Amino acid sequence: MKTNEQWRITREAAELYERVVARHILGPWAPLLVEEAGLAVGERVLDLACGTGVVSRIAAQRVGRDGRVIGVDLNTGMLAVARSLPAPDGSRIEWLEGSAMAIPLPDASCDVLLCQQGLQFFLDQPLALGEMRRVLDHGGRLALSVWNGVGPYNTAVGNALALLVDNDVASRFLASRRAPGREELEALARAARFANVNLTVARMHIRLPAVETFSLEHLSATPVADAIASLEAGVRASIGASVMNQLAAYRDADGVMYPEQTYVLTASA
Repeated sequence: MKTNEQWRITREAAELYERVVARHILGPWAPLLVEEAGLAVGERVLDLACGTGVVSRIAAQRVGRDGRVIGVDLNTGMLAVARSLPAPDGSRIEWLEGSAMAIPLPDASCDVLLCQQGLQFFLDQPLALGEMRRVLDHGGRLALSVWNGVGPYNTAVGNALALLVDNDVASRFLASRRAPGREELEALARAARFANVNLTVARMHIRLPAVETFSLEHLSATPVADAIASLEAGVRASIGASVMNQLAAYRDADGVMYPEQTYVLTASA
């Protein structure tokens, strides 16, 4: 199965994704990406691969009622959840279904393009970067992030799946962590005619509650949900226990807190 196709999930899974993944795993990073873009009141912003809209809603707060935010995603379930959530007071967010390889917007129609953890899912990354460049106005700004490692939590979940389910399910779960490296990211941006390309590493400690159950909820919000749902209850419990055991060094009274890091690439059109 191709990487971007793995994240076509149901509305039910997208609702769980919003409560689990967007809140605990991606949500903590969203303000950082928006901050890197330096949004100003009144700007036109595209959030590409917007998911349930965690970045879009923060961007809408920054650009205010005189600005405009458009969230684009390939997944109808994600967009349905995004539309169901309130936008910040006085702000405008439009949700569009579409591919990063054919962004459904005119040339030079955006001042800023944000993309949090989406690039690794695009089948044709050079084409997607070219589309990002196309929709940005002259002098427009790009800020995107991709993971630069698997990280302790995802490593633990992947190990548990490989041991207790099979390698294919583990590989599909870990697809989000298979992202371009530093040199490839910089080369992709420059090949797409971006200028002022800058790549940094952002670091943060992520807190997760009750990992024995959290990890199973997380899996139910991903394209491996059906494989997990088909397992016997005892096997599912063993997955949660295995993840917790592997993360014992990061455990405290409130769950686990572990170090995570991501690449953040900024550039101008």
